Amino acid sequence: MPPRRFAAIASRSVIFALCAAFLCTPSVPAFAQASFTGPSGLTFAPPPPNSTRPVPPADVPEAPTPVNNPPAVETHPPAAQPSAPIPAPKQAVPREPHVNMPTVAAGKYPLGVSARYAQNGPLIQRVLTWRVFTEKGEGGMPALVAEAQDAFPVFPLAPGNYLVHVSSGLASAAKSVKITSEPKKETFILPVGALRVQGRVGDRPIPSSKLRFDVYEGSFLQRGALAKGRMKKNDRPPVLRNANGGDVVFLPAGVYYIQSTYGEGNAQIQADVRIEAGRLTDATVHHHAAEVTLRLVNNKGGEAIANTQWSVLTPGGDSIKESIGAFPTVVLSEGEYVAVARSSDKTFQQNFKVESGKDREIEVLAR
Repeated sequence: MPPRRFAAIASRSVIFALCAAFLCTPSVPAFAQASFTGPSGLTFAPPPPNSTRPVPPADVPEAPTPVNNPPAVETHPPAAQPSAPIPAPKQAVPREPHVNMPTVAAGKYPLGVSARYAQNGPLIQRVLTWRVFTEKGEGGMPALVAEAQDAFPVFPLAPGNYLVHVSSGLASAAKSVKITSEPKKETFILPVGALRVQGRVGDRPIPSSKLRFDVYEGSFLQRGALAKGRMKKNDRPPVLRNANGGDVVFLPAGVYYIQSTYGEGNAQIQADVRIEAGRLTDATVHHHAAEVTLRLVNNKGGEAIANTQWSVLTPGGDSIKESIGAFPTVVLSEGEYVAVARSSDKTFQQNFKVESGKDREIEVLAR
């Protein structure tokens, strides 16, 4: 089943809606075998199939500290900014922000902002996305007056009431701020954690280029128990789609489940994870699958026939993968299958079995 591409669309109207709604806070296969690694490199056993107990994650490393901290540039009218790739986490030496406020234009006063993962946690050193809105703009809707991408930006603002919005990945927070005739500092609580997913087949790691995963809200076990009822019709889409294995992705703190796909066949598994604010959760999913290379030959061990049309079917006739070529490769979950080859207006087929971790060639004789 070919993957659907993930698209992350940042809409100004959505941001306006978030700020307008600031007074309200935002928000089947068997269970997969998964292991989770903590900060000391220890591997924790997966929860039992009848348990939704989450697994302890490790601390989220910090990105390098930004070098300069100039005042943020005001924008009018607001312009949409493309989201930047998530930087690879690295250790950084924390610094105290806004010790000396910069000089700003007459009639305006500096607002220095920063964020933490938790109330008593360290300041977030990585780049965050900040936006400042007037509380009431034209038509009673908030109006964007300034924005910045920095860990500790400073906004020069005229006295008045503002809404300040900060985001990292899918997590965000907002706060009402009143500017008077003096500099002001504000610290936000941004409950965001990180997730990194890697895959294995037996003791062999799966290359990151061949592993993708989607992230869904809630527990897979609970979701599966409700799938037979009314919840099946209201199934929500993934909060994150088509991430690559090994990528570090940032999510609001909470319980999620991941659906991991190995290759472009039917090798999919699910596992529950818990994301904690300021922590990195390392999840390793264990696929029970193998890579199969198909060849249509006139004799055993002979040369593969080019431009062959291929279909891989289940014993019941369901199509798993279709392709054209002399040596197509497909990743399949362990089980039994039928390879169907079409060449020169003739059709040939061969039954075969896939065993986990045993990559092999399947020859179909053209006779």
